[in-house]
Amino acid sequence: QVRLVESGGGLVQTGGSLRLSCEVSGSSFSISNMGWYRQAPGKQRELVATTTSGGYLACVDSVKGRFTISRDNAKNTVSLQMNSLKPEDTAVYYCSARIRRVGGFDDYWGQGTQVTVSS
Repeated sequence: QVRLVESGGGLVQTGGSLRLSCEVSGSSFSISNMGWYRQAPGKQRELVATTTSGGYLACVDSVKGRFTISRDNAKNTVSLQMNSLKPEDTAVYYCSARIRRVGGFDDYWGQGTQVTVSS
């Protein structure tokens, strides 16, 4: 059974930093894309950053220059380093992973971790 366990959220002041981590566990799988999403109260969930198994890394414009996504294929983890945090970054952050299987693929989600940036 595939599971995503997310950690690293918390409360931080404006300008501070947090590092989110997500570990994918299971008996046997092959991960293609992984990504981070966030959802603020009253807003739709939005993509924050994504990475492919081949090493492609990208962040959306609103966080570019402040956030960095990375992955460790050997450990089946993806991380999001968040620097220069702003109150508008406050949201529940979700990890996602696309896992290949015979005949297709499945998308999995972590439980979400709260990030709160205070002024």
